[in-house]
Amino acid sequence: MAHDPLPLTETRQGGCGCGCTDEGIPALDVRVIPHAIRHATVFGAFGAIPAGGSMDLVAPHNPLPLLAQLRDRFGAVEVTYLDEGPDDWTLRLTRPA
Repeated sequence: MAHDPLPLTETRQGGCGCGCTDEGIPALDVRVIPHAIRHATVFGAFGAIPAGGSMDLVAPHNPLPLLAQLRDRFGAVEVTYLDEGPDDWTLRLTRPA
């Protein structure tokens, strides 16, 4: 079955055309992601967050090395700890506007 692509104007207006909406702050629970691809997954997700936007990251430990890598790749990253372990850590990562 052939698939009709969306006109470029629709994808450039911020939607992918799937009909879903983005409401609230997305959360990425990396505890369920294999360790070998965990950091790359976070980089991709954070890269999709617009300036001024946030995402919540749920990790099994305080992800200090990951935060340093995010800052190396993206510059300033605002970090707010929402839950500080001992088993689960939740951080709100924000891209400055």
